Amino acid sequence: MITGSATTVDSLSWQEQLAASIRDPNQLLQLLELDPELLDGALAGHGDFPLRVPLAYLQRIERGNLNDPLLRQVLPLGTELLATPGYSSDPLEEQNANPVPGLVHKYHGRVLLIVSPNCAINCRYCFRRHFPYADNKPGRGEWQGALDYIARDHSITEVIFSGGDPLAASDRQLQWLVAQLESISHLKRLRIHTRLPVVIPDRITEHCLQWLADSRFLTTMVIHSNHANELDPHVDNALQRLRKAGITLLNQAVLLAGINDSAEVLARLSERLFECGVLPYYLHQLDRISGAAHFAVSDQDARQLHQQLMATLPGYLVPKLVREIPAVPYKVPLG
Repeated sequence: MITGSATTVDSLSWQEQLAASIRDPNQLLQLLELDPELLDGALAGHGDFPLRVPLAYLQRIERGNLNDPLLRQVLPLGTELLATPGYSSDPLEEQNANPVPGLVHKYHGRVLLIVSPNCAINCRYCFRRHFPYADNKPGRGEWQGALDYIARDHSITEVIFSGGDPLAASDRQLQWLVAQLESISHLKRLRIHTRLPVVIPDRITEHCLQWLADSRFLTTMVIHSNHANELDPHVDNALQRLRKAGITLLNQAVLLAGINDSAEVLARLSERLFECGVLPYYLHQLDRISGAAHFAVSDQDARQLHQQLMATLPGYLVPKLVREIPAVPYKVPLG
């Protein structure tokens, strides 16, 4: 694993770590001592969807191992440019459920806010790799349309912070937005979908914990981890601090060929999550986003893996196997 830059990472704030993320495929290959012949394909994939890897995440990747499960999630490939039938730039048809800038309303009782257009890490299978963030990045002056939309619809009881990654926004901005939402009396719950506690655990600052703990909302944080190797002691510490602040912690993973399509790997992920105070929640079948077909696992194989998990783990450690289908008002169970 990369250890040479540990002191540098430890001395940086989370914002500085975010700014210092690796964005050059050539630099990534050099740091990880990978074959330079990979560069042409990496540059091609990077041109379609830019590379971004924080140093804190890079340190968990084994040098020289092209099959490292963390590397495979972030390394651009030329195969991403191949057209695949059934794969599109908007597989969940979110642009049809985007009534006002910054807001997606697909499910009864809850809406999703695109709080930040940015991510700390660009996962190659991301279902929003082609999302029109330029049209969905309201600042304080533009949030009123989304707030008015929520206030008018009394069936909405939960707001989901998403992105990008909502924790890529500043604590000051997030605290302000939560305060605006708290003034809407029919809202009860706040859910935050984020990968930042996993990829840059220093993001969980005292200020972050304070505004989370002080909110009147029942708050759930859904992290995104696909492999137990992502959950090092620094991540464990950040998650335990969130738990002590009263935040319910869940995990959603994506089933990915060559990364976690093994019952043993998935079982270890569930066990490691629970050690960190997180309950497995969803195991998603891959959303059919253009550029990610090489990660696909068949539904038949997915069901077999899920059955093996049920035979191996206690029920509370078995995530729900689901697929998201456009126009269906819930996640569709496959297990």
